[in-house]
Amino acid sequence: MLVNSLIVILSVIAMEGIAAFTHRYIMHGWGWRWHESHHTPRKGVFELNDLFAVVFAGVAIALIAVGTAGVWPLQWIGCGMTVYGLLYFLVHDGLVHQRWPFHWIPRRGYLKRLYVAHRLHHAVRGREGCVSFGFIYARKPADLQAILRERHGRPPKRDAAKDRPDAASPSSSSPE
Repeated sequence: MLVNSLIVILSVIAMEGIAAFTHRYIMHGWGWRWHESHHTPRKGVFELNDLFAVVFAGVAIALIAVGTAGVWPLQWIGCGMTVYGLLYFLVHDGLVHQRWPFHWIPRRGYLKRLYVAHRLHHAVRGREGCVSFGFIYARKPADLQAILRERHGRPPKRDAAKDRPDAASPSSSSPE
């Protein structure tokens, strides 16, 4: 039981690295055709980018199925992927992109840091020169702003971290 729980936890942690790699090199690479919909205003409930979640869910389901058929520890790795997918849904789709029926924008702490980091990811038009490819881990907003300034020769757009008029700006009380 303890080993299985540890495998789930390690799988969740590993998924952040896998997701960041996938986001940077696949979604912003050859998978841009799907992912581009995520960088443009959404029309309707779904976007083409949501197909990535379907693919990852399929992998997790397959791992769980093969694992429960006797190939230990695949079911626990699949479970970790599923937990990560839930965290992704809550943090990325819900908190950052406000795809829930209620809206809340964090004003302080790590959730604000996540929110601002991902908004800075969207500060760049197109797929090149973006920052912050992870979904659960976020670097300090000031560090990300410095990278954007270095890459683009200017500070990020003032409203880069805003989705709505009441959103907190990246420069206001960023958590360190």
